[in-house]
Amino acid sequence: MVVTRLFLRIHSLPLTTLPPTLIFPKLPPLTVCLCYSTTTQALTQTRIHDPVLSYGPSLHKGTKPQPEHQQQEQRDDIIDEQSFTRVFDLAALRVPAKDCFALESRLRGHLLNWPRIRNIARVPGDEVDPEVIDLLGRQGQGLSTEEEEEEGNLVSLERRIYGKAEGDGDVLSPVLYRDKLARTFNSRGYVRFRNLARISRPNRKKKRKEEEEEMGGGNKGIGKNETALVEVVEGEEEGEELKGLLGDEFKGKTRKWKGSTRLLLLDERYAARDVEDLPEAIKAVLKEDMEESTESAFELVRCTLTLFYDYWQMNEILEGLLPKGIIVPSAFETVGHIIHLNLKEEHLPYKNLIAKVVLDKNKPKIQTVVNKIEAIHNDYRTMQLEVLAGNHSLVTTVVENGMRFHVDLTTVYWNSRLATERQRLLNGFTHHDVVCDVFSGVGPLAVSAAKIVKRVYANDLNPYAVEYLERNCVLNKVEKKLEVFNMDGRRFIQAIFASEKAKRITQVVMNLPNDAAEYLDAFRGIFRHRPKNGDFTFPMIHVYGFSKAQDPEFDFHERIRIALKEMAVDVEMRRVRLVAPGKYMLCASFVLPETVAFADSELDV
Repeated sequence: MVVTRLFLRIHSLPLTTLPPTLIFPKLPPLTVCLCYSTTTQALTQTRIHDPVLSYGPSLHKGTKPQPEHQQQEQRDDIIDEQSFTRVFDLAALRVPAKDCFALESRLRGHLLNWPRIRNIARVPGDEVDPEVIDLLGRQGQGLSTEEEEEEGNLVSLERRIYGKAEGDGDVLSPVLYRDKLARTFNSRGYVRFRNLARISRPNRKKKRKEEEEEMGGGNKGIGKNETALVEVVEGEEEGEELKGLLGDEFKGKTRKWKGSTRLLLLDERYAARDVEDLPEAIKAVLKEDMEESTESAFELVRCTLTLFYDYWQMNEILEGLLPKGIIVPSAFETVGHIIHLNLKEEHLPYKNLIAKVVLDKNKPKIQTVVNKIEAIHNDYRTMQLEVLAGNHSLVTTVVENGMRFHVDLTTVYWNSRLATERQRLLNGFTHHDVVCDVFSGVGPLAVSAAKIVKRVYANDLNPYAVEYLERNCVLNKVEKKLEVFNMDGRRFIQAIFASEKAKRITQVVMNLPNDAAEYLDAFRGIFRHRPKNGDFTFPMIHVYGFSKAQDPEFDFHERIRIALKEMAVDVEMRRVRLVAPGKYMLCASFVLPETVAFADSELDV
């Protein structure tokens, strides 16, 4: 007797008001379990704690392989990668290689479909060289009779005799091949040598075998970049089971595999099922195969899927390594071959462990992992960095907006997260503009702008940044359109606008969020010694700043008004990004007011 249980959630109602016979008059007799609760939260918490794991691979599923009984050498590795190996029992359809892709599309909903795992797997030791298949003929593939084989051999022999085999079937005999080379000889030599590529290229199988021997052979064929391994455990005799399923005329019992085959990995739900328990879609495929041929080309096999350390993502590894309750760090900045972390105090005891995982999961592009020791306090905005993993070189090359920049993080400042903001500014520049970058650094904006605008004046207080700025100008071939200065920001503004260059400047960029707004007072009176009826261009100023106020736009606007000592400043404000909780980086763009440019500096005292 099958008893069906139905769970109901009732809110603040007497139990006698809901007789099961009134609620479900058309349902068969069943047992109704009424669970009374006054709040929705009680049932929700029960569901959360259900011991049901989510679909897909997980470190909490599968089994750990048994350690081999051998003496293991003492290793200095921080992470035991073998502890992250998981083995999963699966079922698979073994099919001819030529049919696997068509069947994959037909059985898509019933295949494994795990992330980073292909549904089609190769059968170890079941690969047949195409040349061998040609020698075996069609009979070797189980697709023709003896008469068809003889006919095929005659056609092949005829092609060889008349020299029509190359590109149309079998390979030419050595005699005919030499004769063909003699006919195709010209002033540049022979057109094609059959074995030239084979001689010049290394043997891939031999190279892979040597790599496996270097790794100790513990992973049974897993190479350096492989993350999973599929192995066939056992094959079921199809004869009796499929015969009862598909009919007495089925004769797949004595099936012998010839040729290359593939494994179609079935969904994990079918791991322990027999043929009669498979979905109807899979049975239909098997039945069609039986109707087309008296010998079945498919076989249901048991296999194991082994996932290694390289398969799991960074956050999955860290969740398994860090103690419970510690938030897994996931945000970092990439500068060339360097990853820059900002670890919190709770992460510092595990900093080397975190760095090792980050490095492993981002190779080969990333070679160094560093952590910022303290906040930026010096005038040059350089960071105190600690190398946690990888090599100790902090000199790298960054590619941004199609330009290359040399950077040394020990002496200069770089922020890759501002790449989008820099691109936004570049999109607003035209070939008629003249750009003045007051705090240019190594030139991520100035060098890129030099490819677009007419002229760029770039300045920075840090002499190391100026040195790299000059290198980057030459590296990107813009040295003729970019002029470099090494001055204080306020002095640079006063000097550049006191010269004749001021008439052409149309854009001014001030990207120093900590102090840029305080430098705006340098624009007061920059044109006071010039006639007001002269030919002047009042530049568009883009100034950046931080704000922790409740209304950051209003707060930053007030700081700009105070620095310019002008209330009527029409500012276009934009939030660039959230730097920290409650702390925004903003960009204010405005045209320099005429009253500020011609202001009398004596009134400012």
